[in-house]
Amino acid sequence: MPTSPSPDVLVALGHAVRSLRLERGFSQERLAELSSLSARYISDVERGTRNVGMVNVDRLARALSVDLPTFMAGVEAERRR
Repeated sequence: MPTSPSPDVLVALGHAVRSLRLERGFSQERLAELSSLSARYISDVERGTRNVGMVNVDRLARALSVDLPTFMAGVEAERRR
């Protein structure tokens, strides 16, 4: 039976997205444009309140110019902090 992701992984994902976004000098609006997601969605992700599906994880990674394994390793590193 599927279970909901634990909140800590959502927070870690949000921190990773925000960190990469700021490193690249992107606003939330710019990341939204590049990923074909809304600025509200990006905000929710960064706050750890959005349960992000794999398609959108891939969109975010591509928009941030990071391959998916590297992106997920960054999320895991954030989670361990």
